[in-house]
Amino acid sequence: MISKLIFGFALLCNMVSFAQTTKIVCDSVTFKSTDGKITFGGTFSKPEGKKSFPTVVIVSGTGKQDRDGTMAGHKIFLEIASYLNKNGIAVLRTDDRGTGKTNGTYETATTKDFADDALAAIAYLHTRTDINRAKIGLMGHSEGGAVISLAAVRSKEVKFLISLAGLAMGGFDAQIKQNEDLVAHSALPDYDKKRSNDINRIMFETALRYANSDSMEVKLNDAYKRWKLKDDIYFKTLNIQFDHFRFPVYSFINNSTGPWYRYFIQYDAKRTIAKIKVPILALNGDKDLMVAADENLSNWKNYSLTGGNKKVTTMKLPGLNHLFLACVTCDNAEISKIKTGFSEDALLIIKNWIKKRFSNSGNIKISIVND
Repeated sequence: MISKLIFGFALLCNMVSFAQTTKIVCDSVTFKSTDGKITFGGTFSKPEGKKSFPTVVIVSGTGKQDRDGTMAGHKIFLEIASYLNKNGIAVLRTDDRGTGKTNGTYETATTKDFADDALAAIAYLHTRTDINRAKIGLMGHSEGGAVISLAAVRSKEVKFLISLAGLAMGGFDAQIKQNEDLVAHSALPDYDKKRSNDINRIMFETALRYANSDSMEVKLNDAYKRWKLKDDIYFKTLNIQFDHFRFPVYSFINNSTGPWYRYFIQYDAKRTIAKIKVPILALNGDKDLMVAADENLSNWKNYSLTGGNKKVTTMKLPGLNHLFLACVTCDNAEISKIKTGFSEDALLIIKNWIKKRFSNSGNIKISIVND
């Protein structure tokens, strides 16, 4: 994939402060997609004075995000970049389509399109004279795990992958698991939890069955109506006066008939990950309600093994949510109230894992990660 450099300028970064005193240099960069339709805006940051270093491209998850990874008041990607830069690792982070300095329409893009964007970022890095092409990798958060997997399969220029709560389940299975976990963690009464799981599975199964059909909207409406008739009868048996349960049928159908959902619900993680040949580091917080730690970490390792890739490191970190923040209730409502930042343990693991593979000394040890 060829990406055209538009401009870049250097400055000392105003980055998150850590104990190290390393100065960081930032380039505000702009580059284009292969077809020239998308112009990406981003920040390339590196440790000042270094001539050869590993470089990480950060890939966001679902939902439009800026280059800092601003989510619920936390600038996750900026924190990661700051730490890695101060430890001898360069980072490229970009605004998503339709965000910040990046144009294009996010809402009509698919996970595959986001993989194109990641490869465009790597192609841009190849235009720089201060990049070692043998040390460029992708770091994906959440859906970004699927994005970096697709990108790695398509390009030998991807030299390593880092998954941060990255998706390693098929799209359908991920939808089922995520919603069941959110429902289980909710304050809904048990009978409403059952109803929620029932209708979710019906709608997801219908969406998968008709993902490539023009009649998908009709089939989803029909499926909902059939469930509603049965559910009304069921609710009457509960002898409860008021029914507070509502399934957001209109918003679900509007979303699921779009290009992103049609692609995502059919995403085959097993087939994709089995084709990856480069080293993989996969981390998850054990309190993650969005991307289940056990299932996804297991898939990163097992799916890789089916393709012969044994260079996979996985680790579950205690007490962390989907954004790698230390949590108490660990639901989404708590995130904006959390004052601490991205897990220092996770940052240390990432730094050590990268340096273990690219350090000239070869003496870096990782005592807290089991390959």
